[in-house]
Amino acid sequence: MLWAPPMATARRQGFLSRFLPAGGTGEFFDLFEQHADRTREAAQMLAAMVRQGLDPERQAERVKHTEHLGDEITHAVIERLHQTFITPIDRGDIHELISRMDDVLDLVEASAERIWLYGIRTMEPDALELADVLEKAVVEMGAAVRCLRDMKDRPRLLAHCTEINRLENVGDELLRRAVAKLFHSPDADPIHVIKWKEIYDYLENAIDRCEDVANVIEGVALEYS
Repeated sequence: MLWAPPMATARRQGFLSRFLPAGGTGEFFDLFEQHADRTREAAQMLAAMVRQGLDPERQAERVKHTEHLGDEITHAVIERLHQTFITPIDRGDIHELISRMDDVLDLVEASAERIWLYGIRTMEPDALELADVLEKAVVEMGAAVRCLRDMKDRPRLLAHCTEINRLENVGDELLRRAVAKLFHSPDADPIHVIKWKEIYDYLENAIDRCEDVANVIEGVALEYS
């Protein structure tokens, strides 16, 4: 290793620091975790709306506010990607991960909004189950995101991803059963069917997007194994 005078070393460090975000490369993980926290909060509010019959308009507004906070975090990640030369994981993976995470939060918000817009007051049992599975998938997603900061415990990271995949399969089965029940009911009101079919689709799509996040995380773990 060639010797460099202290002044030259200091200048080199100053040059490199210009390519790092103010909080260091770990700031990307901070932002991922913050976004996962906002998604968990939104999923809990949606589940409370469905389980406890809380005021749909108020709950939908709270979820929308949380979704806006998530958007701000997403924009912060993209902005830092443009400002940062050195990143902790591949730049494409960072963009893909935050984009897929944002999809989950968007769909949670869309589910809450539809329940409010359609004036739903009596919840279908299948909606309760789907909201419960979604909440569990979001919690697992947050746990997997936190494992990215230190990928030494890859089995734990992959276990969270595997659980998300299992929950996605459960969500698929619940959706099939719920839709079949809607269309096979002899006295079903067509408007009722249309409303709930759309709500079920949003809930299940949110679960699907959790699996997309898990797939990105698994890819990162494989790349850095």
